Amino acid sequence: MQLAFILYKYFPFGGLQRDFMRIALECQRRGHAIRVYSMFWEGEIPPGFEVLIAPVKALFNHARNERFTAWVQADLARRPVDRVIGFNKMPGLDVYYAADPCYEDKAQTLRNPLYRLWGRYRHFADYERAVFAPQSKTQILMISEVQQPLFVKHYGTPAERFHLLPPGISADRRAPANAGEIRADFRREFALADDDLLLVQIGSGFKTKGLDRSLKALAALPAALKQRTRLIAIGQDDPRPFQLQVKALGLSERVEILSGRSDIPRFLLGADLLIHPAYNENTGTVLLEALVAGLPVLVTDVCGYAHYIAEAGCGQVLPSPFDQERLNRTLADLLEADDRRALCRRNGLAYAETADLYSMPQRAADLILAEQGE
Repeated sequence: MQLAFILYKYFPFGGLQRDFMRIALECQRRGHAIRVYSMFWEGEIPPGFEVLIAPVKALFNHARNERFTAWVQADLARRPVDRVIGFNKMPGLDVYYAADPCYEDKAQTLRNPLYRLWGRYRHFADYERAVFAPQSKTQILMISEVQQPLFVKHYGTPAERFHLLPPGISADRRAPANAGEIRADFRREFALADDDLLLVQIGSGFKTKGLDRSLKALAALPAALKQRTRLIAIGQDDPRPFQLQVKALGLSERVEILSGRSDIPRFLLGADLLIHPAYNENTGTVLLEALVAGLPVLVTDVCGYAHYIAEAGCGQVLPSPFDQERLNRTLADLLEADDRRALCRRNGLAYAETADLYSMPQRAADLILAEQGE
């Protein structure tokens, strides 16, 4: 079969982008041809992929998206495919991979009513409706149980069009046999003493991921504990607002902000705690990557995958509504309790042995191809 995958942007370090790549590669491995439509591509193109970058520009994102959709639909009319799989909400999809939360719910609960008068709102609401309306035929691959009731509430989407996927953690995130050696080498490279503590925060979109909250919690640590604690934040985002916050909090010697990189497993093995106090997060793949690496996690309960942390007993889940003081206290408690972090590590590694945290690409490919009777 000829499959068309559509996503607005591809770069190697985004969660949605990595999910797209692993699903597309799995479909290719099964013998199907892959065509990709995008507006931006950064990184290598896998052998055999046909990648088309749309030559569209516009002052506003929603206008650019509409021009992109028209360009893609025109090309598909000239060169039809067997299946159209989208990773952003848009009309004309056979399958939608639901990486993003319900836009209509956010517009109604988090925005001023005047927001819904703008063209931006109408665009994103219309594109979401094209996927989730009852009359749509789009099959929906869900990666978070939390969001499905919201889509049903706002659109009345039939239950049979939703397909819940298991997580899809890459096997290279699991702690290898020489994890201790990798950790030691990493800590030497970053000049971390045996009693130093390293926090990592990993994920593109520093604002949504709550990096500001993490910086406040680090600044609030007791003086002696703060003196031996460092934070490395990694993500594809503009670091400047957070660099200003680092300076204002007097943390310049304690914090590094790095752009996205491909050696994340080393950081998961070399750190002492993953901190992830997100404002909202449909899933949070990095939470499970930390779990299978044996790295304790401190996370807010709004993340779709936070329940795995609680089930595995490999960290602490902060309840809503968010309380900065609670985060500050919990962080200090976890950093001071070496034995508790060691238990979290053992629990995470044991959970990784038995739980299905890895099969999302295979299950997604099953569903994509099954719609054509394979």
